[in-house]
Amino acid sequence: MKKFLIVISIFLAFGTILFQSCKEEKIDPPKASIFYSIVDKQVAFTALTKRVVTWNWDFGDGNTSNEMNPVHIYEGGGYYTIILTSTGEDGSTVDSEVSIAVDVTPYVLLTGGSGSANGKTWKLTSTHSSKDKLANADADLTPVDGAPFPLPNGVFGMIGMSEVYDDTYTFFYDGSYSHDVKSDQAAFAGLVFEYMTTGGAGIVNSGGSDFGLCTGLYSPEQGATFTYVEKEDFPVPSVYGPDGVLTFKNASTLDFSGTEFVGFMDNQRKVIVQEITDISMRLVMFVSASPDYYPLNTNALVLTFEAVK
Repeated sequence: MKKFLIVISIFLAFGTILFQSCKEEKIDPPKASIFYSIVDKQVAFTALTKRVVTWNWDFGDGNTSNEMNPVHIYEGGGYYTIILTSTGEDGSTVDSEVSIAVDVTPYVLLTGGSGSANGKTWKLTSTHSSKDKLANADADLTPVDGAPFPLPNGVFGMIGMSEVYDDTYTFFYDGSYSHDVKSDQAAFAGLVFEYMTTGGAGIVNSGGSDFGLCTGLYSPEQGATFTYVEKEDFPVPSVYGPDGVLTFKNASTLDFSGTEFVGFMDNQRKVIVQEITDISMRLVMFVSASPDYYPLNTNALVLTFEAVK
C-alpha cells in the first residue's frame, strides 16, 4: 500500500510539472497595427506590434520592405492600400491593412492616381446639386429664363431622356481616356449641333428639344486622350463676348483628342471644371443652341458628375 501511494504521488507530481511546463511554453499570438505620417509623396510607417519577430510590408505600388519602421517614397500621387504581415514568436502571422491618400491633387481626384490601374470612372448624377443649371454662356453663367433653377433631381428623366445618366467617362493617370455610350449608342448632345453636323439624321431622342437638348449617335474614339490644366485663361466662342469671344480667367479645364468629350456633345468640346472632390465634380459644358449664331455658344450646362464605385 505504501509503495502504491508513493507511485501515485510521483505520478501526480510529474503531471503537475508537465502541466506547468506546457502552460509556460504556450506563446500568445502576435498583435499588430499601423501608424503613418505623410509629407508630400514620402510616408513614414511605424509597426505597432507585440510578440513579433519579422515584418513584411506591401506598399500597394509594387514595392515591399522587411524593415520594422520603413520610410517609402511613392513615385506618383494617389490612393494606396498598405498591408503589413507580421510573424510572431510562435510562427503565426497577422495581417494589418490601411488605406492612404498620397499627394492628392485635382488630377489625382480626377484619375484615381498612379495606383489606379483601371482609372477613375464618372457619370452624370441624377441627384443634382444646388448649383446645377441650364445657363446663358455669359461671364456669370446666369440661369436661363424659364428653365428650372436649381435643376430638380432626375430632371432629364422627366423629359424622357433618363439614358443620359447611364453613360460613363473614364480618366486614366497616364492621360488616356475611354467613353461608354451604352446600348443606345448615343450621347447627350445639342439639338442644333446635330442638325448642323448630321442634318438631324443622328438624333436618337429629341425629348429635350424645348431646351435645345437631345441624344445623338456617337462612336467613342479608340485610343483617346485628355488634357487637364489646373489654371489658365480659357477663351470661349460666345454671343455674350466682345468680338464673339468670352474669356474665363484662371479656369481649370478639360480638353480631349479628336472628337471626344465629357458629358455633353456639342461644337465646344473643351469644358471648365468648377469643382472636384473624391466623389463628385461639377463641369461647365457649352451649348450652341441657335442656328443663327452657330458655332458661337449661347448657353451652358452646369452639371455635377459622380464617381462610379
